[in-house]
Amino acid sequence: MTEQRERLQVLSAGIFSLLLALGVARFAYTPLLPIMQAQAGLGVAEAGWLAAINYAGYLSGALIASLISDLVLKDRLYRIGLVVAILSTVMMGLTTDVTVWAISRFIAGLSSAAGMLLGTGLILNWLIRHNHRSELGIHFAGIGLGIAGCSAAVALMSHFFDWREQWFAFTAIGCVLLVPALRWLPPPDSSAVTKTGQKLVDAPPSPAFMRLFMAAYFCAGVGYVVSATFIVAIIDHLPGLAGRGWLVFLTIGVAGAPSCMVWDLIARRTGDLNALILASALQIVGIVLPVLADGLVPAMAGAILFGGTFIGMVSLVLTMAGRYYPTRPAKMMGKMTLSYGVAQIVAPAITGFIATRLGSYAGGLYLAAGVMVVGTVLLVVLKTVERRDAAASVAPA
Repeated sequence: MTEQRERLQVLSAGIFSLLLALGVARFAYTPLLPIMQAQAGLGVAEAGWLAAINYAGYLSGALIASLISDLVLKDRLYRIGLVVAILSTVMMGLTTDVTVWAISRFIAGLSSAAGMLLGTGLILNWLIRHNHRSELGIHFAGIGLGIAGCSAAVALMSHFFDWREQWFAFTAIGCVLLVPALRWLPPPDSSAVTKTGQKLVDAPPSPAFMRLFMAAYFCAGVGYVVSATFIVAIIDHLPGLAGRGWLVFLTIGVAGAPSCMVWDLIARRTGDLNALILASALQIVGIVLPVLADGLVPAMAGAILFGGTFIGMVSLVLTMAGRYYPTRPAKMMGKMTLSYGVAQIVAPAITGFIATRLGSYAGGLYLAAGVMVVGTVLLVVLKTVERRDAAASVAPA
C-alpha cells in the first residue's frame, strides 16, 4: 500500500467512525425529535433532558479520555465504543419508556466520546508519526456528513416508516459503517519517535492559557449545542416554516462537511487563534439569523454560517491539542472537551426550561449567541496571553 493511499484509508476510518458515533448515535436524535414528539409522546422538557443526558455521557467519556495515556487501551476503548453506538441506537426503537431512552442517550454519549476523542487522537497520532500534516479537516468532514446524512435519511424515511422503524433503520446503517471504521484504522504505534526517527516531544501551553482556552471552549459548547439539538424543532415552529426544519439541518451538515478543510487553510494564513475568533464571530450571526429575520432564506443563511463554523472550531481546537501534546493528543482533547461537555449538559436543560415557560426555543438561541460573544472576547484575550508566554519562553534566564 502506498503512503498516500494508507493516509486516505486511515482518514476514511475516522470519517466512518464519526458518521457512526456522532451521525447515527448522536445526530439522528435531532431530526427525529419532532417525529418522536408527535408519534411517541415525547414532551418538550423531556426532549431537553434527554439531550442533556446524552452530553453527560459524552462528558463522562471525555473525562475517561483525559485520564488515559496508554495508546493500546485507547484503541481498545475506541473499538468498544463504536459497537456501543449501535446498541444505543437500537435501544431507542425498542420502547417508549423515557428511562430507557435516557440510558440509551447516556451510552450514546459515551460512544460519541470514543469516536470523537479517542478515534481523533489515534488518527492524529498516526498522522504525526508518519510525518503527515497534523490537520484534521478531512477527518472532521465526517461530522458534517453525519448531520446531512441523518437529516436526508429522516426526510426520506418519514414517508415510509414511523419513528420506531427509523431508529431500526439507523441501526442497520450503523452496522455497515462499523466495518470500515474498525478495519481501516491500524493498531497504534507506541514508540517515542516518528517513522523517520524524529523524537516526539510535548510542548504544553501555560496554565493561564489553558484556563482561558477551556473557558472559551465552554462558550463554544453552549453556542453549538442549542442549535445542534433544537434547530429542527425551532424552524418547524417558526411562521411559514413548518416541516422545513429537516432542510435547515441538512444545510448545516452540507455546509459543515467541507468547512474543516477550509478552516485548516485559513489557520495556515492567519494562525489558529485568529481563525477561531473569525469562526466564533460568524457563528454568532448564524445562531441568531433564523429568529431575527422571518423566512426560509435567513434560516438557510444561518444554517450555512453555523454549519460552516462550529465543526471548524472543534477541528482547530483539537488540532491545537495534538500539536501541544503529540505523544498523547487525546489527553488535552479530553480536558478541552470536559469544558465543552459541561456546556452541552447545562445548555439543553436550560433551553428546555425556557421553551416550556415561553412556548418557544428562540430564547435559547439568544442565550447561546450571548455566551458566544463572551467566548469570542476570551479568545481575543488569549492572543495576549499567547504573546506573553512566547516572550517569556525566549527571555534569558
